[in-house]
Amino acid sequence: MSETQETRNRRKVYQGRVLSDKMDKTIVVVVETTKQHPVYGKRVRYSKKYYVQDENNEAKVGDIVRIMETRPLSKTKRFRLLEIVEKAVTI
Repeated sequence: MSETQETRNRRKVYQGRVLSDKMDKTIVVVVETTKQHPVYGKRVRYSKKYYVQDENNEAKVGDIVRIMETRPLSKTKRFRLLEIVEKAVTI
């Protein structure tokens, strides 16, 4: 029992912003990271898009969310929604 808990905790957890929620039970999340250039030392920003399983369709565009790596759910989905950290302000 404790062995499965340890393997689950080794899964990658990212925090990002929701770009799209137009699909049913799926959101697109962009995760931005910074990396130092090996020669010049300047910090360079990278971003990557992930397709995330949102079972209850609760995340909206602009929300800050936390996602976790999981088994393949479809051809492109490899992450599931853990929580909504911050709701987007809509005017």
